[in-house]
Amino acid sequence: QVQLVESGGGVVKPGGSLRLSCQASGLTFSQYGVGWFRQAPGKEREFVGAVRQSAQNTKFYADSVKGRFTISRDNAKSTVYLQMNALNPEDTALYFCAAGRPIVGTIRTETAYTFWGQGTQVTVSS
Repeated sequence: QVQLVESGGGVVKPGGSLRLSCQASGLTFSQYGVGWFRQAPGKEREFVGAVRQSAQNTKFYADSVKGRFTISRDNAKSTVYLQMNALNPEDTALYFCAAGRPIVGTIRTETAYTFWGQGTQVTVSS
């Protein structure tokens, strides 16, 4: 049974940082790409960033987070990290990780991912 578990969310002041983790089990982790998505209250879920399968290890980011957020993966720990810096209130959302085998053309779309975690809340507030 495949499981994805996010952790690391919390409350942070504007300008602060958080590191989210997505730990996977039940799959050959290195063979899967992992995406991060977020959903703010009253809004649709949106793409944040992704890292492709280890053979490629290419990373992609939404324009809204480029330069502030960084994705990394540790295959030995079956974990992908989302380092978030310079957070602002617009980053407040429930953050989800998802695993799949997306091709480059679909890596920003939810349907490219097969397995999803339950989400971790990030709140940016003074």
